[in-house]
Amino acid sequence: MPKAIFGKLALTLALCLGLALPAWADAPQMKMTTPIAPGVMVPDKVETSIGALNLHYGYPDDATTQKVYDNLDASRALQAYLLAIPIVNQVGMRDTLSKFGPVNQTDVIWEDLVDSKTVELTANDNTIYSFIWLDTKKGPLVVEIPPMVLGLIDDFWYKWVADVGITGPDHGKGGKYLILPPGYQGEIPQGYFVVRPSTYGSWMPFRSFLVKGSTKPGVEAVKKHLKIYQLADKDNPPKMKFVNASGIPANFVPPSDYAFWGMLNQVIQEEPSAGSDPTTLGLFASIGIEKGKPFNPDGRMKKILTDAAKIGSVTARAIAFRIRDKNAFFYPNSPWRLPFFGGYKFEAAPGVANLDGAIFFYYIATGVTPAMAEKMVGKGSQYPWCAQDAKGNPFDGAKNYKLHLPPNVPVKDFWSVIVYDNQTRSMIQTDQRFPSVSSQNKNLMINQDGSVDVYFGPKPPQGKANNWVQTIPGKGWFMILRLYGPLEPWFNQTWKPAAIEPLP
Repeated sequence: MPKAIFGKLALTLALCLGLALPAWADAPQMKMTTPIAPGVMVPDKVETSIGALNLHYGYPDDATTQKVYDNLDASRALQAYLLAIPIVNQVGMRDTLSKFGPVNQTDVIWEDLVDSKTVELTANDNTIYSFIWLDTKKGPLVVEIPPMVLGLIDDFWYKWVADVGITGPDHGKGGKYLILPPGYQGEIPQGYFVVRPSTYGSWMPFRSFLVKGSTKPGVEAVKKHLKIYQLADKDNPPKMKFVNASGIPANFVPPSDYAFWGMLNQVIQEEPSAGSDPTTLGLFASIGIEKGKPFNPDGRMKKILTDAAKIGSVTARAIAFRIRDKNAFFYPNSPWRLPFFGGYKFEAAPGVANLDGAIFFYYIATGVTPAMAEKMVGKGSQYPWCAQDAKGNPFDGAKNYKLHLPPNVPVKDFWSVIVYDNQTRSMIQTDQRFPSVSSQNKNLMINQDGSVDVYFGPKPPQGKANNWVQTIPGKGWFMILRLYGPLEPWFNQTWKPAAIEPLP
């Protein structure tokens, strides 16, 4: 292409795009000069969302270099924050459990059910929780699981490792599980269900069930059968410590501010990298969190990380409460949301991560297992939930609302409605110890046609206190409808709850 024509094309392109004329537009025509495809070269001045970027024949000047690196670090910090939410959640869980007693020896059990003094992501008050932190740094652990419990093991990266109890290999009969350290190559004795987490630390929660409304049989069974000990101590296991957490103020929700980064660094230093993936670990390393190295950001980086934590926290809240993925909803044009989308692995397709599905779940919930995501008619549980009313507005603690459950709620066991605080994502703390209404409630009011109405508001409707959950003016809330032993009408959508209506 002749030099004059090449120069005119460059000038025309620059003028059309409002760009400064690049220095190379009038470059001398050399023997080896050939036309360069559009988009390869960069103008000397580029207008962007982060301001003007200035270069000299493709070489960024000092101010532009600083600007793009600040933007790069901020972008990586935000993504690192969102990917680290599950890991930091596990730190919060481990740290709080350790306050009740030593790891591997302590069962934090809510003998009188979880109440609103426990700040824990979307816990329920329908079953007896046991929370246990396992650590295999000293070698293989044996866990003797009680009969008739429903539980799981999630590693420190918050990935599902195994189910225990009813949905586990013991099928609710109880049994001995052998938890191995990462990379364990030693001899494995017979007679155990073998579990191989990718991390030393793992969280093992399980649920026991009420018998005729009483927690006593379930609690007694756990205390009789649960044992945890090093494989080397199998002939002389230490005594378990059981701590009743019901009614005890406790916080299992980690901070979302700058302290978040220190908690993440703690895990990266403690745990083997093999359980994660190179891209995630690379993001963490790019902001100064890398195994074997001190986390000591300078003033510039600390400012970026502080800002990323603020933006990340609000981003997680937007994804959790105002998700834009239509696959997150049970029904078209309905506020009823799925608890899992993308399955328990949070995948948009096999091998493709569903990033928003993971962020949403880990920000408001705990406990990852296939048993909560798969269709199991008459078994397991389902968790439809709502953060908006029938008009699409967020719930206002000063207003009154009604949820209508049509007749024949499709459950083999029971259903419950629990209200949570938007800020803590934990049970709303009001004058009610248990902010819930359930078919287990002896005084539940049932309509003549078999339907049930549940009310929400600062004060109960006259004569409806047994079907009412208290809310607080000035505070927002959301709710979960739990279906235990869901039946086919739930799965084929021939039964569905009405949207929650605001009352006059």
